[in-house]
Amino acid sequence: VVLQRVSSASVVSEGKLLGEIGQGFLILVGYTHSDEPSLNKAMASKIANLRIFSDEKGKFNHSLLDVKGAVLVVSQFTLYANANGGRRPDFLAAAKPEKAIPLYEDFLESFKALGISVQKGEFGADMKVELVNDGPVTIELEM
Repeated sequence: VVLQRVSSASVVSEGKLLGEIGQGFLILVGYTHSDEPSLNKAMASKIANLRIFSDEKGKFNHSLLDVKGAVLVVSQFTLYANANGGRRPDFLAAAKPEKAIPLYEDFLESFKALGISVQKGEFGADMKVELVNDGPVTIELEM
């Protein structure tokens, strides 16, 4: 997961708005062959409770749940790119769609179960993502 704290974010595919949020997180998520659904609940809980929103003194003291923020979750198999062998990356470490799609859908449900507003991209689509990175704050998380 690559997590970006945003004041706004949206994703469009073929001219159609797929998802849009105000304050919250843009989450780019990729899956590999060994990932299991149990990781989704743990990752969603970690993200929801991560204290990276500022309090009145500017200190990271509030979580997504505290600020009642939303998430925009975009599937991103390119997070598993391997460019060590040449000039064109391979994506052999990325899970195939038949494994990744159910994991992605379960990840979305894990946020909904926490009472978080969820918007999403379209798995496998060519998407255009716009965001206003707040801070900027960008964090890579792996479980």
